[in-house]
Order: sequence, then C-alpha cells, then structure tokens
Amino acid sequence: MTEYATDYTVVIMMTGGIIFLVMLIKAGMDRTGIPSLVGYLILGFCIRLADSHWGLSITGYHEILKFLAKIGLITLLFRVGLESNLRGLLGQLRRASMVWVCDVAISGLVGLVAAFYVLGFPWITSLVIAAAFTATSVGVSVAVWEGRGALNSSEGQLLLDVAEMDDISAVVIMALLFSILPMLKDGSHSTLFPMVSKTFGLFTVKLIFFGAICFLFSQFAEKKVAGFFRNLESPPDPMIVVVAIGFVIAAISDILGFSLAIGAFFAGLVFSRDPETIKMESSFLPLYDFFSPFFFIGIGLDIDPEVIGIAWGIGIVLFVAAIVSKLIADGIPVFFLSGLGSGILIGASMVPRAEIAMIIMQRGLNLGEWAVTARAFAAMVVVSAATCIISPLAVRVLLARRFQEAKSNE
Repeated sequence: MTEYATDYTVVIMMTGGIIFLVMLIKAGMDRTGIPSLVGYLILGFCIRLADSHWGLSITGYHEILKFLAKIGLITLLFRVGLESNLRGLLGQLRRASMVWVCDVAISGLVGLVAAFYVLGFPWITSLVIAAAFTATSVGVSVAVWEGRGALNSSEGQLLLDVAEMDDISAVVIMALLFSILPMLKDGSHSTLFPMVSKTFGLFTVKLIFFGAICFLFSQFAEKKVAGFFRNLESPPDPMIVVVAIGFVIAAISDILGFSLAIGAFFAGLVFSRDPETIKMESSFLPLYDFFSPFFFIGIGLDIDPEVIGIAWGIGIVLFVAAIVSKLIADGIPVFFLSGLGSGILIGASMVPRAEIAMIIMQRGLNLGEWAVTARAFAAMVVVSAATCIISPLAVRVLLARRFQEAKSNE
C-alpha cells in the first residue's frame, strides 16, 4: 500500500458527515420552500473551498465523491424517465407540441445569443449553454402547483406535458451535441460538414439500435422479469432489481458513447409503461433521496473558487436570459391557447434549470476548457440556483392571484 492510499476509516467518517449535513439541509430547505438542490450545490462548493484553503480532504476522496455523484446522476435521470408517461404524452401531443417547439427553439436561441454575442463566449461553449437553456426542471415548480391543488387543471396538465417533452428533447439534444463537439473542435471548415454528417449518421444508427434494444426489452421481457421478482420477494427487493437493470442499461449506453445520463433516462422509460413497477416507485425513493444529493454536491465540487467572483456577473446576465427565454418561449404560445394569465404562469413555472441543464454543463466541463470554461460552468451553477429560488416564489404568487380571481368571479 502506497503513502497515497485512501484511509477508508476517514472516508466513511467524512461520508457520514456529508449525509448528516444533507439531511439537515433538506429539512431546512423544506421549511423555506427553496429546493434542496440549492443547499447541496453550496455544500459541494464549501467542501471545495475547505480543501483549497485548509487541505481537509484526503487523497482519493474526491474520486469517491465523483463516483457517488455518478450514481446520483443515474438515479436522477432514471426517475425522470420512470415518471414520463409516453402514452399519455402522445395523446396530448397536438396540444402541447406548439408550446414545446417554441420552448426549445426560442430558449436555445436566447441562450446562444446571450452566451456568444453578449458575453463573448467561444462558439462551442455557447452551443453547450444553448443546449442547457432548452432544459427545464419543472419538478421545482410542480411542488407549488401540487400544494395549491392546481396540478390537475388544464393548465397544470399542459405544464406537465410540455415539461416531459422538454426533458426528452433535452436528453436527445445533449446526446447529439456531444457526439459532434469533437468534430467542431478539430475539423476545418472545408471538412466540417462531411465529418459532422458522418458522425450524425453513426450517432443516429447507434441511437436507433440502443432504442430498439430498450423497446424490445420493455415490450417482451420487462413485465416478466419484474413480475418474477415481485413473486419471489416482497417490496422493496423487486424495485432494487429494477434499479440494478437500470444501472446495466446506463452502463451499456456509456459504452456506446451516449453517456450514463442518457442510458439512465432510457432505463426509466423502459419501466415507465409498467403500472405495477410504477406502483413500486415508493420503494425507489429512499435510494433516490440517498444518492441524488451527491450529484449536486459533485457540481459544487467542480466550481473553481478563483472564478466565482467573475461568474456572478456572467451568471446574472445568463439568469436574466434564462427568465426571458422561458417567459417568451412558453408564455406566447400559451397566451394564444389559454390567455395572458396562463401564459405568464406557465412561462414562470418553466424557468428553473437544474438536473439536465447541469448534466449538460458538467459533460462540457469534463471535455476541457475548449468546450466549457470554469467561469461558464460556475455562471450556469449560479443560474441554476437562482432560477430554482426565484421561480417557485413567483409561481406561488401567481397561483394565489389566480385563485383569488377565480373566487371573485364565482
């Protein structure tokens, strides 16, 4: 054993301390109405600061935290896929598609303009930010809608439908973008189009192949496998097997070059069509609550303290763009469907950028400074935290006003 070997006693002690702090943060944030992920981001950044100033971390512990963050990433995207109702979404496709198309196109365009033309980021970094802008963390706002009993309204259902389409398209955009980014970095203008076309074609073939495997498993094997373990063991054991299969699918996706995130999302979709598996979701929640905070802690660990001062200024510009993009992209089409009040309400509800947006930014950061700079990454963390704080507050006020208006009209 070398002098650099990890002391696992200290590792276990530190991990226990982090989990303890996570539970305190969760309890505290639940009382304030601010999403817990904001606290997890701050915790990760504080660990990075402590390590930078006092060297509190031991050798190898960052790698262990990164591993736990990857598990957290899988649980996050697996739950997103598991809660996606594709059959119901197809039934609402005509109504929600206009809003979704505007949402993705305008949000991405505003992000690109803000990053490239206003802030002067490189072209590739701007594309990554634009992709992150298309995503939505609607779960942040849904809690407010549920608290008001408004989620079953026509507006609430439209919000969920558009958000589901957002999640699916953001995952596909992420997969496509990161398959061609190396070509954009290395290709000359004369050879760029053929290289991108070839890469896009290969990506499409692999995606169809991977999707076909997932579909066939979902169609012909999933119910039998899940049913076998439901008969063999009582809950929560069958759900643990489902999660284990999800891990395998995520790993296969990573091997094919799609990333763990995309594989986890597809794995969730595989099981989302089985009502019996959905009923077992409560058995999955303890695993989700245990591992998912580590993803956001890992994001906080990736923030370079030396750029945080500059990142605040950049983050404010991107924060304004993040709000404006969703208010325009979702507000205008919903205005034509349901009126101005509904447009503003749903636009405000779509503002948060959290899980998928930060997954996109982190993948870019992992590629190197040529893809996402440290200050761009830190700025988008500021955007994520700020939108997740501001949006629920605004939605709460807007919903209260709608309820007042409804009562006065009775």
